[in-house]
Amino acid sequence: MHFAQYYLDCLSQASYLIGDETTGRAVLVDPRRDIDDYLRDAEAAGLRIELIIETHFHADFLSGHLELARATGATIAFGETAETGYPIRRLRDGERIYLGAPADGEAPGASGTSGTSGAPGTSGAPGTSGAPETFEPSRASGVTLTVLATPGHTPESICLVVHEHPDADEPYGVLTGDTLFVGDVGRPDLLAAAGLTPEEMAGRLYRSLRDKLLTLPDATRVFPAHGAGSACGRNLSTETTSTIGDQRRLNYALQPMTEAEFVRLVTAGQPATPGYFAHDAALNRDGHPLLDTAPPAALTLDEALAARRDAGAVLLDSRPLAAYTEAHFTGSLHISLDTRFAEYAGSVVAPGTPIVLVSDPGTESEARLRLARIGYDHVLGHVQDPAAQLARHPELVSRTHRLAPDEAPSAQAQLVDVRNPAEYAAGALPGAVNLPLASLPGHCATLDPDRPVVLYCRSGNRSVIAAALLEARGFRDVRDISGGYEAVAPAAG
Repeated sequence: MHFAQYYLDCLSQASYLIGDETTGRAVLVDPRRDIDDYLRDAEAAGLRIELIIETHFHADFLSGHLELARATGATIAFGETAETGYPIRRLRDGERIYLGAPADGEAPGASGTSGTSGAPGTSGAPGTSGAPETFEPSRASGVTLTVLATPGHTPESICLVVHEHPDADEPYGVLTGDTLFVGDVGRPDLLAAAGLTPEEMAGRLYRSLRDKLLTLPDATRVFPAHGAGSACGRNLSTETTSTIGDQRRLNYALQPMTEAEFVRLVTAGQPATPGYFAHDAALNRDGHPLLDTAPPAALTLDEALAARRDAGAVLLDSRPLAAYTEAHFTGSLHISLDTRFAEYAGSVVAPGTPIVLVSDPGTESEARLRLARIGYDHVLGHVQDPAAQLARHPELVSRTHRLAPDEAPSAQAQLVDVRNPAEYAAGALPGAVNLPLASLPGHCATLDPDRPVVLYCRSGNRSVIAAALLEARGFRDVRDISGGYEAVAPAAG
């Protein structure tokens, strides 16, 4: 068996390439949009990607199933209840996918194709041929995947149990998507599950975990779709793999409890939902344009300012925090490329907004790719040599006003904590109101633009992003606390 995990730190996202080395047949699970690594590694291992499986409609990134299907001719597959705007193969609960050959040496597909039934519009459509067929278990050999329907995070969620051989006593592992993480479980309140309440989805999640995943042997390896930092849960570990046994012992949501207790536990204190999540879930369901890999156009400062004036573009400054706070174009937004750039951009920039990048030379293509990974394709270009432009045009420049950790905000200031609810509940500065960064764009009207605003987060990164947003919206006196709560709380204590 060929088994590879691809972990993307900037989105805390994992995808998987699984293949049978005797036949060369392979599947790719939960691919990101830039697919070159998968294609290169599959070719090097002598594998053909024949099936692309999505564990659910992802909300936090734009999947690469359409790009991969175009490049390989592979079929796209989802759980049985999924409804999409493009042809798919629907995978039934309990269905087995055999990547090896029939044990008696017959050609693949000789014993039927029940696994491809129900895929609309497959005749002649790109990406619907060559999918691994379903063989009778007694006649098949090699790497095998078993589909588990595990609704809860979303209605169509599935997990995939991996066996190196169909008759193996124990599974090699299980790909758990967003149903089970290392240290957490999938949140049940995202817009991908529109029409169902968080409580209803949490009840489904409880049953999926208890009736499906926790019936697997303790030694079964757990391979989730996300790790620490993802907004798809609230307590994800920095570890990217685990075992069912360790999660049974250590995961707070898998401890003995009633369904009602579980529902109360997992519906409380979830992170604020970034604004782009609903946008990405819809694009992953309905379809989207293929990734454009061309570098962003180089723009003069006049062209960039004209795009902001005439096309409603935002200037998005991706330079390091220190460079931005020292000098930036007035009214520009800021998200440093060395942070969770795409997620934060999707929190403060509305989907579909034209973007002009203000990036250190040589980093603009990386910034554009990260935006594309969340479906933000409307990048008009980048400002050439922004440091030089800032030096030449002081009339267009502002700097961020930061308070030292021991510097008290004025009595008139509106003190705003932009951390997530669980962080705020664990301890906050006296008098602070909690407006998480992801919620701030929709709640600016709750603040008075004519009164001073002081912002803080955990360490001082999100607060600068928030300060830039408020300044761009016309707030007159905005400051943030350098070092954030981590710097202030020990001194206050």
